[in-house]
Amino acid sequence: MTTLRITDFKTPKKFEKVYNIYWEKVYAICYNNTKKVELAQGMTQEIFKSLWERRDSLQIKNIENYLARAAKLKVSEYYRNKAIKEKNLNKACENYCDAANCTENDVSFSLLVEELAVLVDKLPCQCRNVFKMSREQGLSNKQIASQLQITERAVEYHISKALKFLKSNLSVQPI
Repeated sequence: MTTLRITDFKTPKKFEKVYNIYWEKVYAICYNNTKKVELAQGMTQEIFKSLWERRDSLQIKNIENYLARAAKLKVSEYYRNKAIKEKNLNKACENYCDAANCTENDVSFSLLVEELAVLVDKLPCQCRNVFKMSREQGLSNKQIASQLQITERAVEYHISKALKFLKSNLSVQPI
């Protein structure tokens, strides 16, 4: 085949001639690398469209080599963009899943706190007071015993009794 110069396709008729000579080669490169007919056709069309639009500014010595290289670059661009899209989609899914789990966890936690509050209110008065002072106020057994004027042993007993009651009555068991 004869090598055409860029000046050989400045007019639509001459460009059509270049297209008719080289489109199959460009298409074959695209198809062989993607194995998708429509994708290869679209890539071929984009390459020739770009060539026509830039015909006045391009300086090509060998049109056949230029088109083969353009086809390879178009395929590389396709796979690069595909990888970026997949990466972004995976990242978005991870973020969505994390957010969904976070919301689910927040709801579960809120329900657990509510249930815990109801159960704590069901404890006997002294047991409830000791438990709240220990868990909610963060007081030590010694401090609780001093404030309620009971023994530390009694504080330990009330905390143990409260924990046993809560564990046996919580609908959501710890993992």
